[in-house]
Amino acid sequence: MEVRVVSGSITEIESDALIVNLFEGITSPGGATGAVDNALEGAISRMIADGEIKGKLMETALLHTNGRISPKKVLIAGLGKAEDFDLIAAGKASGAAARCLKKYGVKSITSIVHGAGIGGLDIKEAARATVLGAVAGVYDGDLHKSKKEDGAGVESFTVVELGTSRIPAVQAGAREGEILGQAVNDARNLGNESPNNMTPTILAEKAADTAAQYGLGIDILSRQDMEREGMGGILAVAKGSSEEPALIILRYTTDSSKPTLALVGKGLTFDSGGISIKPSEHMGQMKFDMTGGAAVIQAMRAIAEIKPGINVMGLIPATENMVDGGAYRPGDVIKTMNGKTVEITTTDAEGRMILCDAITYAVKQGADYLVDIATLTGGCVVALGNDITGVMGNNKKFTDDLMKTAASAGERVWELPLPKDYMDMLKSTIADFTNAGGRWGSAIQGGLFLQEFTDGKPWVHLDIAGPAYTPDNSDQGYRAAGATGVGIATMVLLAAKMAENLS
Repeated sequence: MEVRVVSGSITEIESDALIVNLFEGITSPGGATGAVDNALEGAISRMIADGEIKGKLMETALLHTNGRISPKKVLIAGLGKAEDFDLIAAGKASGAAARCLKKYGVKSITSIVHGAGIGGLDIKEAARATVLGAVAGVYDGDLHKSKKEDGAGVESFTVVELGTSRIPAVQAGAREGEILGQAVNDARNLGNESPNNMTPTILAEKAADTAAQYGLGIDILSRQDMEREGMGGILAVAKGSSEEPALIILRYTTDSSKPTLALVGKGLTFDSGGISIKPSEHMGQMKFDMTGGAAVIQAMRAIAEIKPGINVMGLIPATENMVDGGAYRPGDVIKTMNGKTVEITTTDAEGRMILCDAITYAVKQGADYLVDIATLTGGCVVALGNDITGVMGNNKKFTDDLMKTAASAGERVWELPLPKDYMDMLKSTIADFTNAGGRWGSAIQGGLFLQEFTDGKPWVHLDIAGPAYTPDNSDQGYRAAGATGVGIATMVLLAAKMAENLS
């Protein structure tokens, strides 16, 4: 879908459909929506009066213009209550509107920027949220359906701004939104792919293709390379699978004098749980256990397009966690790359076992800042639900910076503590610590475990077990079922913000 920004009157620019908006409780629309209402001789006001549109978040109502204005149709997108409105709501409203119009076979869309008027949002951020929401909204993950929907879908999305003074900000925000939206959708393709078509080797090939297309450096460590590096964590998890593991390293380099941010994403292309096997119900959803890795690959692609003035490394430890006679066992003791030993209490706490070696390798390669992203614990879903990412970190400023960036990116996050005494839950009698200590505080246990491998570098852990894919594989109105691409916008904008602070 092509994204454009133009200056002009929304009633005079031709399109198959124009998107305007409405806050809940408004009975007489103003601003751009009011201008369209006047041009349509009060048609929107009559719909409000008749209860056909109330303005609830993600609500939509469609009307034909019958030639009274240039767009053929007008879609009114509900923004919800004004006091609850934010960038997340702007993105959802835009996604729901674009998704609705796609179902009607619309090819060209014009839209106002959601929230930049009485919504009170920063114009650039609002434009980014509007475009990102629309690009992600028209995505469908029908990768292997023999019969696709007729037509090519939405072909163009044009943001219209009256006047010229705000056009540079709208253009900058729209460009970021388009880049992020395309990265999110490509990450969703990786996550939605079936596990037989997304092995560690195939994931590495996809990363190599991305690197070649966007000018990133890439190295892929094989099993033999990992053996030489002493990556006992990754190798232990890989023992039960016939698929070869890989450690994928992507590099965006701008200036060797600048600091390096490392993004580390869990790449479990299928997780059976190993010998501590998962219940069969919903096990097929464990193809999504590599969505952290997919997010890092596509974040690196977006970073290469935005070109921030900071060096960034993306590391994805990729393997399967399977069951056979050679699989690692509860009771095993594993020596990790940094020399620390781990007693295995459950083979289903495998994500931290592969991440710890990747984090150690990032430190060895000169990372100054670390962010890891992983579908790590069911405990985080219990604590925060399906829409909020758990955040843990060892450096208050860096953690706060990431959380502020997440808000700007339109992604919901919540910080969990890392109390030192909770490490007692991971006590082992024969090793430095265990890989899991039971149900209570399990999300925090995962963060504390990973902290042991950061070498004191500023680090943030993102547990995306909840928002990585839609619950019950359901269409949520503003986005399709399956992988969500969560975390990409936050990581990319964090790199851009860090670079901005350096200049």
